[in-house]
Amino acid sequence: MTQPTSATDRTFQVDLRGLVDLLSHHLYSSPRVYLRELLQNAVDALSARHLHEPGGAPGTYGIRLYADGAVVRVEDDGIGLTEADVHTFLATIGRSSKHAERIAEQRADFIGQFGIGLLSCFLVADEIHVVSRSARTPDAPVVEWQGRGDGSYTVRTLPASARTRPGTTVTLTPRADAGEWTRPGQVHSLARHFGALLRHPVTFDDGSAGPAVPVNPDPAPWSVAYPTPGARSRALAAYGEDVFGFTPLDTIELDLPAVGLKGIACVLPEAVPAGRRHGHRVHVKGMLLSERAEEILPEWAFFVRCVVDAESLRPTASREALYEDDTLAAVRDALTERLRDWIAKAAASDPDLLSRFLQAHHLAVKSLAVHDDEILRMLLPWLPFETTDGHATLDEFARSHRTVLVTSSVEEFRQVAAIASAAGLGVVNGGYTYDRELVHRLPEIRPENTVADLDPETLTAHLDPVDRETELAAGAYLSRARDALAVFDCDVALRSFQPASAPALLVDSREARHERTRSQLAREQEGGLWGDILGALRQEAPRAQLILNQLNPLVRTAVAIDEPELARTSAEALYGQAALLSRRPLRPAESSLINRSFLDLLAHALRKDS
Repeated sequence: MTQPTSATDRTFQVDLRGLVDLLSHHLYSSPRVYLRELLQNAVDALSARHLHEPGGAPGTYGIRLYADGAVVRVEDDGIGLTEADVHTFLATIGRSSKHAERIAEQRADFIGQFGIGLLSCFLVADEIHVVSRSARTPDAPVVEWQGRGDGSYTVRTLPASARTRPGTTVTLTPRADAGEWTRPGQVHSLARHFGALLRHPVTFDDGSAGPAVPVNPDPAPWSVAYPTPGARSRALAAYGEDVFGFTPLDTIELDLPAVGLKGIACVLPEAVPAGRRHGHRVHVKGMLLSERAEEILPEWAFFVRCVVDAESLRPTASREALYEDDTLAAVRDALTERLRDWIAKAAASDPDLLSRFLQAHHLAVKSLAVHDDEILRMLLPWLPFETTDGHATLDEFARSHRTVLVTSSVEEFRQVAAIASAAGLGVVNGGYTYDRELVHRLPEIRPENTVADLDPETLTAHLDPVDRETELAAGAYLSRARDALAVFDCDVALRSFQPASAPALLVDSREARHERTRSQLAREQEGGLWGDILGALRQEAPRAQLILNQLNPLVRTAVAIDEPELARTSAEALYGQAALLSRRPLRPAESSLINRSFLDLLAHALRKDS
């Protein structure tokens, strides 16, 4: 029997406490990654053994976890370590500690690197015990490595009976403050979390009398053969619901053989705020890398959440995100194309699915259509818009209105919607993100339609003029109203339009208000060249227009008022009511006018009654 060599005390050639601080504050997001690193070391060792013994069937070797509250143990049947390997890995720790970015380079051969992964265990333990036997040579000795939190370690060889088969056992003695991460239930949960898709069998034993339980009993659903396409679709949807907690509107299967990527994209059943990007679950060779990987899809794809497993994506040093390189860029482009194909297929063959999708995620599709001509041609007619005919698809609206008018803002649409509808004008609210730009591209899809921006002249041209006698009779009132509203750069006119219930229409664009603000600045400048220039701008500044509706009984009563002050007050009240109906932000002077005109009218009514 081989006798153990005398243990030799050695010391890490690094400041271990400083390095653990580096790992915990700058590399790893949580101490829980220690178990992922141990699992990863075991997976890499198994992968290396399969390369060394290519005849071995997959699943022949596995990983066994044990946690009873006193220790945490991970055992694998992998390639194992020699004494030289142990010292090499410790040297890796020393080199990597000098430059954190080198850690990723040290891990290039497989997914992980034994030394760095082992070091992560110091996040939860003060003592790590490793017993390993190499599979590379038949009579390889058993090697024991014992490391301590003070930076010291010992290495010695043990009798062959200490481990009869090749592989490695890592045992941790947790610190008292690490119970949150090392309790049996937590270890099992973490193993399921990180290793549910691992290709090697993993079992867990909590030290009780019961048998060890499988950690990853079920293969990834996309790797399973199903009897029918419907059964496959239902299984993928059920997996997506289990992972993400919602029932997908649909599931999109993802398969990129060039990088060994497989998985699914789950279409969210409800709308999400624009720009909110959900994290995606990314596994690399079965091991969970991240639940918040945003970089695998473009920003506009916020209507899906993905779970994928890939062979060739490169993790960052912490293995909690993906390294941005040409491979990742190619994967992102390929997945983008896959989402576009799904949208195209729904548009061509499943109008019910497309309708439900667009009802929830039309904003995402609009953002894509702005930059993607193919999606624009496919989906623009299907996209919903706010119009004077209510919410309608652009195709439905364009069939009813050969000339489509579009506003530049939401408030402009709200000002004119009722009057424009009554006048038979087809107006689309272009104030929402992407809408105005998309509506202007309608002729590319429907050449028989024309699109133009709505301007005040277009609207007022569709309002009926009043007869000359009515205009003359109202002249005194209109003059007083113009004087009252001159402070707002507002003209007053009398027209007839539907609906008769609308007493007045305030026609005023955001651009016009901007020009009047510049004009106001000109008034504040006295003399000099600058005053002359701004004075010229003031002369050209467009004015707002308050259009009174002769068909409205209240207006017909108002224009007949002889009392100057009451006429002025009524004009101010009509202006205030029209401004409120426009739903634009009121200026302080307008708010004051509304309050004052209301109180003056109330006082007049009370005096009359008394």
